[in-house]
Amino acid sequence: MGFARELKTAYLLRWKRRRLLFRALRKRHELRAVRNRTSCIGKRDILLFSTVRNEAVRLPHFLTYYRRLGVDHFLFVDNGSDDGTHEYLAGQEDVSLWTSEHSYRQSRFGMDWLTWLQIRFGHGHWCVTVDADEILIYPFHDSRPLSELTAWLDMQRQQSFGAIMIDMYPKGRLSENAYTPGDDPFEGLCWYDAGNYVWTYQQKIRNPSAQGGARARAFFAHIPRRAPTMSKKPLVKWNRRYAYLNSTHSVLPRRLNDVHDQSGRLTSGILLHSKFLPSVIERSRVEKERKEHFAVSSIYDDYYDAVIADPVLWTEDSVRYSGWRQFEDLGLMSRGGWA
Repeated sequence: MGFARELKTAYLLRWKRRRLLFRALRKRHELRAVRNRTSCIGKRDILLFSTVRNEAVRLPHFLTYYRRLGVDHFLFVDNGSDDGTHEYLAGQEDVSLWTSEHSYRQSRFGMDWLTWLQIRFGHGHWCVTVDADEILIYPFHDSRPLSELTAWLDMQRQQSFGAIMIDMYPKGRLSENAYTPGDDPFEGLCWYDAGNYVWTYQQKIRNPSAQGGARARAFFAHIPRRAPTMSKKPLVKWNRRYAYLNSTHSVLPRRLNDVHDQSGRLTSGILLHSKFLPSVIERSRVEKERKEHFAVSSIYDDYYDAVIADPVLWTEDSVRYSGWRQFEDLGLMSRGGWA
């Protein structure tokens, strides 16, 4: 890219970021505070931001896991839940809760709401931004809290942390995997695809982007370019001038996207994805009707139909999950010199 062209790109992206921040400023009126406990947030606290809808099944384990990891305060936006999610979160002392009945899709899939909360409360904090079906693991996560990881990232002057989302699934049909709220979902969802990840590089925003995994294989083999993006930036040392561009797949300023390095130079992690609990079948029926989850929802009708059909995702090539070191051996995550 020539120098003049590079300057133009940087200028356009700077204005793009400003427009995203302005969108968040306007969308703040769509939020209603239910329990605002942010006054208890300490200067060095690690925060977690998430938009949820009907996640009562996942939230007990989700909160327990991230508390154990070292998250100090949770900031949730509940988008019209009717399964007890709202009431459950409102009763948690380390949770601040907002609600919105407005369109999830028209809020950039919840990112406008979260951007406003990050502007207000995330500045200067390490912030985890994940969905309720995403569990972050990183090197030594089973023995070292998030505060040790963020201290290491601070020492490396690395302000963002990359992770590949791994679709986890059971061995039989999705409906046959019994799950009780509060249990570890990955006791049943313990299989994944290990070798079908393809990387591309989005030059304009300097963003390495990965596709692959079980969904790409089972549902998008005929249109691989439509397969979900699996690379994310779920942990960022936040500044009120930052904004996620496309969910947590990319972020502005674009220097924050330089977190995926196949040479293993940078520390990176994994997001274990619990999408394929038995509840995904009914959720797919609902979301197919709501048409809130994709920019061009009709393209994904076949995907929803395939999930509703209760498939078996397991194959003879599936790999059983045995811990974070397995992902490191496969080259899907790296300790990047952190020992």
